Amino acid sequence: MNIVMLTNTFTPHVGGVARSVETFTKAYRQGGHRVLVVAPEFPDTSADEADVVRIPAVQNFNGSDFSMALPVAGLLTEALDEFRPDIVHAHHPYLLGMTALRVARFHRLPLVFTHHTRYEEYTHYVPGNSFALKRFVIELATRYANLCDLVFAPSESIASLLLQERGVTAPIAVVPTGIEVERFTQGSGRRLRAAMGIPHDAYVVGHLGRLAPEKNLVFLAEAVAAFLQSQPQAHFLVGGKGPSEDAIRAIFTRAGLASRLHFAGTLELPRLADAYHAMNVFAFASRSETQGIVLAEAMAAGVPVVALDAAGVQEVVRDGYNGRLLRDKTLHAFVSALAWVADSSPARRQALQHAARETAQEFSVAHTTAKALACYESLRAKKFVERSEAYYQWERLLQLIKAEWSIVKGMTEAASAALVSGESTPGSGR
Repeated sequence: MNIVMLTNTFTPHVGGVARSVETFTKAYRQGGHRVLVVAPEFPDTSADEADVVRIPAVQNFNGSDFSMALPVAGLLTEALDEFRPDIVHAHHPYLLGMTALRVARFHRLPLVFTHHTRYEEYTHYVPGNSFALKRFVIELATRYANLCDLVFAPSESIASLLLQERGVTAPIAVVPTGIEVERFTQGSGRRLRAAMGIPHDAYVVGHLGRLAPEKNLVFLAEAVAAFLQSQPQAHFLVGGKGPSEDAIRAIFTRAGLASRLHFAGTLELPRLADAYHAMNVFAFASRSETQGIVLAEAMAAGVPVVALDAAGVQEVVRDGYNGRLLRDKTLHAFVSALAWVADSSPARRQALQHAARETAQEFSVAHTTAKALACYESLRAKKFVERSEAYYQWERLLQLIKAEWSIVKGMTEAASAALVSGESTPGSGR
């Protein structure tokens, strides 16, 4: 089968969607299928990529670590004619997602869309973030999903959200991103601790992921700092990069705990596995997930998790079984849950670790890849559906979003210019 994947983020960018595309691409190719990945240019991209088409992009869009791909389907014509795809798979409803929709329509091919993200949680990266923009973004993703032949939901909770609250009428299949479990079962926590200057006998709270505001990292840092205040031997290990790093540092500095905060930066295997094995508990406070991939990876290393109860998390963390899943989302509850794990008896600690490893097996890449491929095969036998009216309505919504963005952005820029002008006016006292 020939599968073309269109994504706004891909290696070397680090994040859940990039990792998902990379994981499935690798597994499909190992199974004898061809995959063409269409993705934006990123700094430090490998020069010898095979079957990857890079699209010109605006780097570090609006201060984020994302590239904004320019949706130019014409650049793909030759590559697609040569590749002859059977399936088009979009990983976003905008930018290259728009290209995916047009490619599928032109070639009359099935279109699959993975609803990786709760997009309304990311509008703070866009100038003119507003309630109306959030509403438009939700509507955009829903209408895009309804233009597709099949929607992959990374978790049962996201499938339920799309069906019951968002009005998605397209068929939905729950297809999580799989993890290569065996690659996380082995690792040297002692080696990672030594490299980071963490005592070998310290109790380590860990976190890995993109360090961004939508991950609720200020809350997490405050909770872990409060826990460390009562645990003199405890340290906090953070893997990843992003704009929230400075906020985390500031919280630990104010608490007098800077010496017990350790940033490992962006991690790749095998060092990534070493980091998980260096942890005694994994802390996670995000409420914007569709699937907690890092939770499954931590559990494959035998690390119990403390997390807030949220979509994409509740399918992995089971309260009291492989960690703590907190419906009470207060700081006190999170600190207490970290203490509950730390104070566990050796028998309970061993039971948590065993349960974590058992849970990780449910998310093996072999299992999830087989399910995805079966979905693709079922679509190949179906007749192409035009959906012209739905496509027209989707295009109109795009224009509304652009108009809203332009209006609010213009108001913001005007207000900013007025403030600057006021500050520089003679006699203003400044």
